[in-house]
Amino acid sequence: MLTVSETAALLRTFDNILILTHIRPDGDTVGCAAALCAGLRALGKTAYLLPNPGLTDTTTPYFVPYAASDGFFPDKVVSTDIATVGLFPDNAKPYIGRVDLAIDHHPSFEHFGKANIVRSEAAACGELIYDILAALGPITPGMALPLYVAVSTDTGCFAYANTTPQTHAVAAALMQTGIDYKAVNKVFFRTKTRKRMQLEGAMLDSMEFYDDDRVAILSVPISLMERVQATESDAEDLSALGGQIQGVDCAVTMRELRPDVWKLSLRTGDRVNATDVCRVMGGGGHRAAAGATIEGPWADCRDRVLEAIARNVPDFTR
Repeated sequence: MLTVSETAALLRTFDNILILTHIRPDGDTVGCAAALCAGLRALGKTAYLLPNPGLTDTTTPYFVPYAASDGFFPDKVVSTDIATVGLFPDNAKPYIGRVDLAIDHHPSFEHFGKANIVRSEAAACGELIYDILAALGPITPGMALPLYVAVSTDTGCFAYANTTPQTHAVAAALMQTGIDYKAVNKVFFRTKTRKRMQLEGAMLDSMEFYDDDRVAILSVPISLMERVQATESDAEDLSALGGQIQGVDCAVTMRELRPDVWKLSLRTGDRVNATDVCRVMGGGGHRAAAGATIEGPWADCRDRVLEAIARNVPDFTR
C-alpha cells in the first residue's frame, strides 16, 4: 500500500494518463478525477478522463473539460473513488487488469490496481486527492473547485456523520483559494427540480417501515420515473431522503435500473453497519453508507434486504 508521498512520486513518472470514474458517478468520483487531471496537466502531463455515460447535469460541467476523445490511447490508467472493478462503467471494463494506480477511501476497497492507496477513514476520496495534489505542487482554484464538490457532496454539505475535523480543514483550504463555493452549495444542496419534488413525494407516500419503525424502505420503480418524466439529474442522491425521517436509523432506497434490477443504497446510524449488510448481497461501501445491486421482483428483493439487515442487527424485530 502506497503512502501519499510515494503516490505523488509514482504519478510524476506517469504520462498519457486516463482516469476512470465509477458507474452512476457522484460528486466525489467526478471531483476527484477532474482535480487530479488538472493537477497532472499542471505538471505538463497529458491526462484525460474516460467519458462516463452516467453523468448528471450537476456533475457534467466539472467533467467535460477533461473528457478524452475516441482516439486517445493511454499508457497509464488511474482510478478514483472506485472500490471494485464491478463499479467500472461498461466502457471502462477493457481496462480491468490495466489500472496502474487505484485511489480510494472505501473500507470495501479491493486493491485491484497494480499500485494502490486507500484512506478508509476519510469522509471523501477528495480528502486523499487533496493531499496527493498538495505533494505534487500548489493547488490552484482549477483543482480546488472540483475537490470542493468531491468533499462537500460525500458529506452532505458537511452534515453527515462521516465528516471529521480533517474534512473541514481540507474544505477551508480549498475555500481559501478563492473558488465560488457558494454556487456549488446552491446547486448541489439547495436546489430541486419540480420533478425531483414529485419523486420525493411519491417515495414518501409508498415507503414501508420495519423494525419498530427504525428501518425505512423507499422505492423508485421505473414506472415512477416514467410517470413524472424524471431524468437521472432529478434522481441524483435520492438515497439521502430516508435518513431524514425522525426515528429511522437505517434507510434503504431501492432504485429500479432495469426491469427487476434494483440498486440498493443504505444510509445508517451507529446500530447498523451498512457495509456488512450490503456485503451479503455482493456490494459494499462505508459503515454508514453502502450499496449493492440485486435482481428479482420488488417484494422478493425487499425481503432479501430485510433478511440481510436482520442477520447483521441482533435486536432487529420483524
